[in-house]
Amino acid sequence: MSRNKPDPDGHRGLMVNTASVAAFEGQVGQAAYSASKGGIVGMTLPIARDLAPLGIRVVTIAPGAAGGHWAGQGARRERPRLTAGLWGSAGLFSTPLLAGLPEKVRKFLGQQVPFPSRLGDPAEYAHLVQALAENPMINGEVVRLDGALRMQP
Repeated sequence: MSRNKPDPDGHRGLMVNTASVAAFEGQVGQAAYSASKGGIVGMTLPIARDLAPLGIRVVTIAPGAAGGHWAGQGARRERPRLTAGLWGSAGLFSTPLLAGLPEKVRKFLGQQVPFPSRLGDPAEYAHLVQALAENPMINGEVVRLDGALRMQP
Protein backbone atom coordinates (compact mmCIF):
# COMPACT_ATOMS: atom_id res chain seq x y z
CA MET A 1 0.00 0.00 0.00
CA SER A 2 2.86 2.37 0.76
CA ARG A 3 3.96 1.99 -2.86
CA ASN A 4 0.59 3.18 -4.22
CA LYS A 5 0.67 6.42 -6.12
CA PRO A 6 -0.65 9.09 -3.74
CA ASP A 7 -3.70 11.16 -4.64
CA PRO A 8 -3.37 14.98 -4.65
CA ASP A 9 -3.74 15.05 -0.83
CA GLY A 10 -1.10 12.35 -0.34
CA HIS A 11 -3.52 9.51 0.45
CA ARG A 12 -2.31 6.05 -0.51
CA GLY A 13 -4.78 3.74 1.17
CA LEU A 14 -6.97 2.70 4.07
CA MET A 15 -6.59 -0.20 6.48
CA VAL A 16 -9.90 -1.33 8.01
CA ASN A 17 -9.67 -3.67 11.00
CA THR A 18 -12.56 -5.53 12.61
CA ALA A 19 -12.78 -5.73 16.39
CA SER A 20 -15.98 -6.19 18.40
CA VAL A 21 -18.04 -4.39 20.99
CA ALA A 22 -16.60 -7.03 23.30
CA ALA A 23 -13.51 -4.80 23.37
CA PHE A 24 -15.57 -2.42 25.51
CA GLU A 25 -18.05 -4.71 27.26
CA GLY A 26 -17.03 -8.34 27.19
CA GLN A 27 -19.29 -11.00 28.61
CA VAL A 28 -18.70 -13.37 31.50
CA GLY A 29 -16.33 -16.12 30.42
CA GLN A 30 -14.93 -14.14 27.49
CA ALA A 31 -11.95 -12.38 29.06
CA ALA A 32 -9.47 -13.64 26.47
CA TYR A 33 -11.78 -12.82 23.55
CA SER A 34 -12.53 -9.38 24.95
CA ALA A 35 -8.83 -8.72 25.52
CA SER A 36 -7.96 -9.74 21.97
CA LYS A 37 -10.56 -7.35 20.56
CA GLY A 38 -9.36 -4.66 22.95
CA GLY A 39 -5.89 -5.13 21.47
CA ILE A 40 -7.23 -4.35 18.00
CA VAL A 41 -8.97 -1.26 19.34
CA GLY A 42 -5.85 -0.19 21.24
CA MET A 43 -3.56 -0.47 18.23
CA THR A 44 -5.79 1.58 15.91
CA LEU A 45 -4.54 5.05 16.83
CA PRO A 46 -0.83 4.19 17.20
CA ILE A 47 -0.76 2.40 13.85
CA ALA A 48 -2.65 5.29 12.24
CA ARG A 49 0.05 7.61 13.54
CA ASP A 50 2.84 5.26 12.39
CA LEU A 51 1.41 5.02 8.87
CA ALA A 52 0.38 8.69 8.52
CA PRO A 53 3.71 9.72 6.96
CA LEU A 54 3.06 7.11 4.26
CA GLY A 55 -0.44 8.46 3.52
CA ILE A 56 -2.19 5.39 4.91
CA ARG A 57 -5.19 5.72 7.22
CA VAL A 58 -6.24 3.12 9.80
CA VAL A 59 -9.73 2.63 11.21
CA THR A 60 -11.44 -0.14 13.13
CA ILE A 61 -15.06 -1.23 13.02
CA ALA A 62 -16.45 -2.72 16.24
CA PRO A 63 -19.57 -4.64 15.27
CA GLY A 64 -22.23 -5.62 17.76
CA ALA A 65 -22.93 -9.09 19.02
CA ALA A 66 -23.72 -12.18 17.01
CA GLY A 67 -25.40 -15.27 18.37
CA GLY A 68 -23.75 -18.43 17.25
CA HIS A 69 -24.19 -20.98 19.99
CA TRP A 70 -26.04 -21.78 23.18
CA ALA A 71 -24.31 -20.99 26.43
CA GLY A 72 -23.38 -23.86 28.66
CA GLN A 73 -23.71 -27.56 27.95
CA GLY A 74 -26.83 -29.39 26.84
CA ALA A 75 -30.21 -27.88 27.66
CA ARG A 76 -29.24 -26.12 30.88
CA ARG A 77 -29.94 -22.69 29.37
CA GLU A 78 -33.19 -21.61 27.79
CA ARG A 79 -32.13 -18.46 26.00
CA PRO A 80 -29.27 -18.00 23.55
CA ARG A 81 -26.09 -16.36 24.69
CA LEU A 82 -24.96 -13.44 22.59
CA THR A 83 -21.41 -13.88 21.40
CA ALA A 84 -19.63 -10.80 20.10
CA GLY A 85 -17.68 -11.20 16.95
CA LEU A 86 -16.97 -10.53 13.34
CA TRP A 87 -20.55 -11.19 12.35
CA GLY A 88 -22.06 -8.18 14.11
CA SER A 89 -23.22 -5.28 11.98
CA ALA A 90 -25.93 -2.80 12.88
CA GLY A 91 -26.29 -4.94 15.99
CA LEU A 92 -26.50 -8.46 14.63
CA PHE A 93 -25.66 -9.66 11.13
CA SER A 94 -27.94 -11.88 9.16
CA THR A 95 -25.24 -14.37 8.15
CA PRO A 96 -25.12 -18.05 7.16
CA LEU A 97 -24.14 -18.77 10.79
CA LEU A 98 -27.33 -17.16 12.08
CA ALA A 99 -29.41 -18.62 9.24
CA GLY A 100 -28.69 -22.04 10.71
CA LEU A 101 -30.36 -21.12 13.99
CA PRO A 102 -34.07 -21.67 14.64
CA GLU A 103 -36.31 -18.77 13.64
CA LYS A 104 -37.26 -18.27 17.31
CA VAL A 105 -33.60 -17.70 18.20
CA ARG A 106 -32.99 -15.33 15.26
CA LYS A 107 -36.06 -13.33 16.26
CA PHE A 108 -34.85 -13.15 19.87
CA LEU A 109 -31.42 -11.94 18.76
CA GLY A 110 -32.86 -9.26 16.51
CA GLN A 111 -35.09 -7.99 19.31
CA GLN A 112 -32.01 -7.35 21.48
CA VAL A 113 -30.99 -4.49 19.19
CA PRO A 114 -32.58 -1.18 20.34
CA PHE A 115 -32.90 0.32 16.85
CA PRO A 116 -33.36 -0.93 14.31
CA SER A 117 -34.67 -3.98 16.17
CA ARG A 118 -33.60 -6.54 13.61
CA LEU A 119 -30.62 -8.45 12.38
CA GLY A 120 -28.25 -6.30 10.38
CA ASP A 121 -27.33 -7.02 6.79
CA PRO A 122 -23.72 -7.61 5.71
CA ALA A 123 -24.28 -4.87 3.12
CA GLU A 124 -24.57 -2.40 6.01
CA TYR A 125 -21.08 -3.32 7.17
CA ALA A 126 -19.84 -2.91 3.60
CA HIS A 127 -21.60 0.46 3.38
CA LEU A 128 -19.71 1.66 6.46
CA VAL A 129 -16.41 0.54 4.94
CA GLN A 130 -17.25 2.50 1.79
CA ALA A 131 -18.15 5.60 3.84
CA LEU A 132 -14.88 5.34 5.74
CA ALA A 133 -12.94 4.98 2.51
CA GLU A 134 -14.63 8.04 1.02
CA ASN A 135 -14.00 10.33 4.01
CA PRO A 136 -10.28 11.12 4.23
CA MET A 137 -10.54 12.83 7.63
CA ILE A 138 -11.55 9.66 9.43
CA ASN A 139 -8.30 8.21 10.69
CA GLY A 140 -7.26 6.47 13.91
CA GLU A 141 -10.89 5.95 14.87
CA VAL A 142 -12.97 3.03 16.17
CA VAL A 143 -16.57 3.01 14.96
CA ARG A 144 -19.23 0.93 16.69
CA LEU A 145 -21.77 -0.64 14.35
CA ASP A 146 -24.34 -2.09 16.70
CA GLY A 147 -27.76 -0.40 16.57
CA ALA A 148 -27.12 0.90 20.14
CA LEU A 149 -26.83 -2.68 21.43
CA ARG A 150 -25.03 -3.02 24.76
CA MET A 151 -23.85 -6.44 25.85
CA GLN A 152 -25.10 -7.99 29.06
CA PRO A 153 -22.54 -9.47 31.45
